Amino acid sequence: MDIEKLKKSVIKEIDSSYKELRELSRKIHDNPETAMQERRASGWLCEYLEKNGFKVEKGICDLPTAFRAKYGKGKPAIAFLAEYDALPKVGHACGHNLIATSTVAAGMAARQAVERSGGSVIVYGTPGEEIAGGKAIMATRGAFKDTDVTMITHPGGGHHVFMNVLACQNLDVEFFGKSAHAAAEPEIGINALAAMILSYNAIDALRQHIKEKARIHGIITDGGEVANVVPAHTAASFIVRAEDDRYLDELEERVISCFAGAAAATGAEFKYRWDEVRYAAMRNNLALAKMFQKNMTALGHRIPVGEHAKFSGSTDVGNVSQLVPSIHPTVAIAPEKIPTHSPEFARAAATEGALSCMLDAAKAMAMTAVDLLSGPKNLEKVRAEFRIGK
Repeated sequence: MDIEKLKKSVIKEIDSSYKELRELSRKIHDNPETAMQERRASGWLCEYLEKNGFKVEKGICDLPTAFRAKYGKGKPAIAFLAEYDALPKVGHACGHNLIATSTVAAGMAARQAVERSGGSVIVYGTPGEEIAGGKAIMATRGAFKDTDVTMITHPGGGHHVFMNVLACQNLDVEFFGKSAHAAAEPEIGINALAAMILSYNAIDALRQHIKEKARIHGIITDGGEVANVVPAHTAASFIVRAEDDRYLDELEERVISCFAGAAAATGAEFKYRWDEVRYAAMRNNLALAKMFQKNMTALGHRIPVGEHAKFSGSTDVGNVSQLVPSIHPTVAIAPEKIPTHSPEFARAAATEGALSCMLDAAKAMAMTAVDLLSGPKNLEKVRAEFRIGK
C-alpha cells in the first residue's frame, strides 16, 4: 500500500468510527471534571484505546488520571497528547472534550502506519492542563523521554498551524498587617489591604514598561472582612507571562519588587509563593507544521503556517515542545468573536460541526504520522530542525 492509499485508509477508519467518537466526546462534555479530578474521562479514554488494541498504563508519573497508551514497539515513537480537564463553573469552555476525542481518533487511525512501517504510536493522557500543568509535571518525570514527535490540536476561533503561547508562572501573595477599629483607633492599625492596593497600582504602572507580548494580571482573593475594621490580612493571585523563560525570570523580580515596595510603605509584612509548575513557551517545529498543513489542505481546510499567528495564553504543551519536536495547531469550531473559556464556547464544543472539524484535525495528525513512519527523510527533517534550534 503506497502512502496516499494509506492516508485514505486512515481517513476512512476515522469516518467509520464517527458514532463512537461522537458518543465519547459528548460523555466527556456532559460530565466535566476539573484539573486532576478527571477520573471518568480518563477511564473512558483508556477503555476506548484498550478496545482498539492499545496497551494502556494508568496513573503514570504518580498522577492518578494520567495514562500512556501504546500501539506497536520500538522507534520511531509518534505521540498524540490528550487533554480532558474542564474549567470550574463553565465546564468544557476550552473544548478539551474535543481534544481528547481527536487525539484518540488520531492514535487509533495511525495504527495502520505502525502495521505497515513499524515503530509505535502513543496516546498520552495529560490531566490538569488548565490549572495544574500536568504535562509540565510529566515532562520533569520523564514521560516523554522515549518519544520522537508529539502532536495535539486545539479548538479555537481560527485556523493556525502554529500556536504561539507564552511562558508563565502563577504567584500567590499575602500581606499581614494589624487590625484596629477603623474609626476609633485607625492609627494603631496596619492596613494590609492598602498594601495590596499599592502593589496592584505599582504593577499597573509596570505594565507600561514591559515588552509588548508580556502579560501580568491578577485578582485580590481576600480584601478584609468588614468595613469598620482595618484589614489585617489580604491575599491575591497573579499570573506573569513572557515570550521566553529568560524574560519571565526578569519580570518575576520586577513584580516582587512591587509588593516589597508596598510592604515598606505600609509597614505590612508580605509573603509570596511562586507555583512549582512553570508553563514553558511553545517551540514550534516548522517541518512538522508543514506536513500537518499539507494534510489539512488535502482535507479541504485552508490553514496558514508561520510565525504571524497571534500570541495566545499559555499551555503546558510548551514544556513538551522544549524536549520533543512538537506542534499545537488550532482549528476553528466557532466564530472568532466567541472567546474560549466562555459559556458560549462550551456550547460550541458540543456541536456536530465542532466535532467534525476536530476529527478532520485528527485525520491530519494521523496522516502526518503516516508521513513520519513511512518516510524516514520526513522524520529526519523534523529532528534536524529541532537539533539546530537547541
